[in-house]
Amino acid sequence: MQVRGLFAALNGSNKFVFKSPEYSIDHLVIGGGVVGLAVAQRLAQKFPGKSTYLVERHRAAGEETSSRNSEVIHAGLYYPPESLKTHLCLRGRHLLYERCAAHGIPFKKTGKLVVAREEQRPYIESLHAKALKLSWPRHSNPVDTHSPILPTTLISGDQARELEPGLHQDISAALWSPETGIVDSHALMESLEKDIMDADNGELVYSTKVVRVDPSRDEPGWVVQTTTGEAEEGDALLARTVINCAGLSAPLILNAILPEAKRLPMFFARGSYASYRGPGVEHVSHLIYPCPAVGKDKHAFHSLGTHLTLDLQGKVRFGPDLDWLNPPQDHEDSDFWQKHLVPDDSRLPLMYEAVKEYLPKVSRNGLQPDYCGVRPKLVGPGAGFQDFVFRRDKANGQGEGEMISLLGIESPGLTSSLAIAEYVVDGMMGGGSA
Repeated sequence: MQVRGLFAALNGSNKFVFKSPEYSIDHLVIGGGVVGLAVAQRLAQKFPGKSTYLVERHRAAGEETSSRNSEVIHAGLYYPPESLKTHLCLRGRHLLYERCAAHGIPFKKTGKLVVAREEQRPYIESLHAKALKLSWPRHSNPVDTHSPILPTTLISGDQARELEPGLHQDISAALWSPETGIVDSHALMESLEKDIMDADNGELVYSTKVVRVDPSRDEPGWVVQTTTGEAEEGDALLARTVINCAGLSAPLILNAILPEAKRLPMFFARGSYASYRGPGVEHVSHLIYPCPAVGKDKHAFHSLGTHLTLDLQGKVRFGPDLDWLNPPQDHEDSDFWQKHLVPDDSRLPLMYEAVKEYLPKVSRNGLQPDYCGVRPKLVGPGAGFQDFVFRRDKANGQGEGEMISLLGIESPGLTSSLAIAEYVVDGMMGGGSA
């Protein structure tokens, strides 16, 4: 499948001309999803003597990827052992459960079954073997490290059906992951917002869009122009450090400071979710994941298959599937994906076919379109595994004025969010010794 990458850059039409900054701040976080909020919250905590602003183009936090996902707290099963996705998922899972317990954020440790037919058994066996070898990530509490970081158990198909009686008789084995759970992502984001607003040095600015970024010609840092609401004129500020957490738009902002030949492509993958009411899922209490495709048509971890998830009210939904979006040929509209957020029933037949492979009594008529989300991708279909990317750019030749761009932060981004903040603020920015 051929999908065109989008090489657009912020202010590509040069609508906004350079303006001198009217004031300066220490840290500017661009993007108010769960990762941006986590980064801003940690900056305000670790650098109390410095100013931290977060700007978000929407009216509220998390209106893009952060509110259009499965709300799953991932255990950390799927990715290469030495990858950032694995390390940050493992650390993030631990931090997230801790924060939920400390701040009264609704969550539930449901556990997960990865179910396999006989020919898929080697896949879950390899996941189990990998889980046994994983070590605790940096910053872990030494008390915790006496237990496995990722406990898993291989069970038979009959044992899996004792846990979930609706599973297909052809399911011959499963991997049980007790550390997987679900979280109220909106409550999580609200708790991070509260911490930022309660900090003397933190500021949240919504309905405000970054429209231009330039290296400063005077003081070290970046001159960032923003517009609020429907304003045509931009306001300029000097940010000594910019943390680009713009999710789907992160490469767009980075491309604005790169030569055209070095711009990064953006790829967009839509995932649709279906709600379900009907037979075949009576008393389901765990998340159920099929094995991802592992043959020649595999998506190389672009998707984990159309799985069963629960929300905190016990509502069943299936998804997400994977649908690559091609940007329009005639213009470089970086927000074209927003037109694809309206769910419809066109994906239901394929989802039904995928689900009945492991839950045969599910009814096609019980599936209804629920919502869609779009994942920020750095590579297109068939390109293989792509890790999280944390990129540093400097505003001048003396290495002053840093922009840190967080790229390709898709799943397990929600689970990893607090660990990503720790990695950026404590590790990359020296907050661990602040």
